[in-house]
Amino acid sequence: MLSYIFVMLGGALGTGARFWLSGCIAERAGEFFPLGTLVVNISGSFAVGFFAGFTDAEGPFLMSPRLRQFFMIGICGGYTTFSSFSLQTLDLARDGDWFKALLNVVLSFVCCLAAVWLGRILALALISK
Repeated sequence: MLSYIFVMLGGALGTGARFWLSGCIAERAGEFFPLGTLVVNISGSFAVGFFAGFTDAEGPFLMSPRLRQFFMIGICGGYTTFSSFSLQTLDLARDGDWFKALLNVVLSFVCCLAAVWLGRILALALISK
């Protein structure tokens, strides 16, 4: 039961961070493109990759499963948002802006995959020093 509480608390923190950051980006960049969601998803992918690299069984920082769940499932899960990405992409396509819809899909996939990889590589590089 305690694991569920930790994940829910992490999710609340991640959701608050996502709402704040994507809102700040939307205020500055406008709603022309779902840049806030893209930035949140890329930075969340980097964070989960970095954290996973540092706390893997081979990593230097052994963490309890509860702490890993709190951060990776709770915070990162609440912070990143596939549902917002999906809805925004659908709205772009429905509005006939197929270029932006496709751009959102490609950038999200490529950048998030690269970010999780870079986060993990960076963590492993720091560990090996």
